[in-house]
Amino acid sequence: MSAEATSLAVPSFTSRVHGSLLGGALGDSLGYAVEFDSIAAIRAHYGPDGLTSFGQIDGGSHFSDDTQMTLYTVDGLVEALEWANDGVAADEIACLWLAYLRWLATQDVEISSSAPVPQPRWIDAQEVLRHRRAPGNACLSGLASGEMGTVARPVNPDSKGCGTVMRSAPFGLIPHISPDAVYKLSSDAASLTHGHPSARLSAAAFSLLIHNIVAGRSIREAAQEALAYTDGVSTQAPELRERLQAALQLSARSTVLGPEELTAALGEGWVAEEALAVGLYAVLSTTGEDPKEHFRRAIAVAINHSGDSDSTGSVAGNILGAYYGEEGLPADWLAALEAPEVIRGMAERLIAVTAG
Repeated sequence: MSAEATSLAVPSFTSRVHGSLLGGALGDSLGYAVEFDSIAAIRAHYGPDGLTSFGQIDGGSHFSDDTQMTLYTVDGLVEALEWANDGVAADEIACLWLAYLRWLATQDVEISSSAPVPQPRWIDAQEVLRHRRAPGNACLSGLASGEMGTVARPVNPDSKGCGTVMRSAPFGLIPHISPDAVYKLSSDAASLTHGHPSARLSAAAFSLLIHNIVAGRSIREAAQEALAYTDGVSTQAPELRERLQAALQLSARSTVLGPEELTAALGEGWVAEEALAVGLYAVLSTTGEDPKEHFRRAIAVAINHSGDSDSTGSVAGNILGAYYGEEGLPADWLAALEAPEVIRGMAERLIAVTAG
């Protein structure tokens, strides 16, 4: 039976933050190279095992909108915490909305004149984040509307694309807050762009999973507790429960599903609950002699399928990076990562306002 590899030491909070953000970017970057390819096309180009390393990518690697929006999530949280540390109450969701509007301004999209014009911050000067990397339609249209979406007044009320899940790991990286606070932050922030209950609840489940890992749970325990929590607050997204339970059950089997079996069982990852389920399955169904080997194998499962490979890879990388810390990430992969200094810069800003 597959199991989580054993880490040599419990990672520090700093290592978990760096690990989750860098790990997500690694999974995103490999997955982005094959995001719109079928598994047949992936095998034809990269061989029977598919894409398993950065050395196989022609012309260098790039991360996608998943990492861009994750870093802007960090920045919105950092701004709210900066205000709080100065003794000024701030609306966290408003700070996140303004951060996402600043991201939207990098994507060459016309924004409604009713939208506020946020003041620029450090992240906005990072040229690497200004490239358009196949952003999700709901993220673009929801923000371009100029309306601040809420649970009661959703923008894109029927959308449950994975754009909420792929950006939500940072909510789980804030220390010393309750699961209730993690849930409210992540689900309310999801409502800024997506209105379907599964989009909100899947983002919340992912954030709670990361939160539970940082608190010291195993990945399986963290996922079970996150699912139990979201079950306890809402029954509006039965598809989330179905997909996560399937991921937990299938990952306990002795063999890893092939790409075709994976998508048949859990979906392709284009919608929120599927992206979370595929990423979680990839992590729980694989192991390795050490954390780095586990990371490589999990990302390979997460991205080699006929679906939204960058988002499923990003989710898997966020999870394992939070669990093992930065020390669990393959050094040769980190060396191939685009703009690691920007990702580390945002990690350090989050650490500075949360852990001093």
